Amino acid sequence: MDQKNGPMSDEDAHHVEKQRAWVRDHFEPEARHQYDTVEGKLRLIETIIDAGWIEPTETWKLQSLGIAFGDVLVQEMGLTWVSVEDELGRDPALQLPTTTIVVFPLTAISKRIERGDKVDVRNLLNEFRQTIKQKRRDGY
Repeated sequence: MDQKNGPMSDEDAHHVEKQRAWVRDHFEPEARHQYDTVEGKLRLIETIIDAGWIEPTETWKLQSLGIAFGDVLVQEMGLTWVSVEDELGRDPALQLPTTTIVVFPLTAISKRIERGDKVDVRNLLNEFRQTIKQKRRDGY
């Protein structure tokens, strides 16, 4: 089966919003507006990782950090949330509009933590930025 990209279904969007809310709700209610900024998202992701609030076996929570990380890319680079379906299933991804560039932030953090790597969120963000910029230059 070839990979198919398309708009998120209501069900997909609801699931992503649940994951986003799990991360955002680490802020006290009066401070949740901090999630609206790139820096607020990055600091929150770093705090959750550095404090060890998630075990490497808690995939859903780790992937929720990936959703928040994806929200940073949306804000910074103008990417759009889409659903990608292939023979392995259906997952949220980010696409640069009017291109075929698709990236998968959902597992960007989880796969690293699950294999025991230390995650530098800002370095990871720079890697994603560079990959997207390079693909754009290459005409994808």
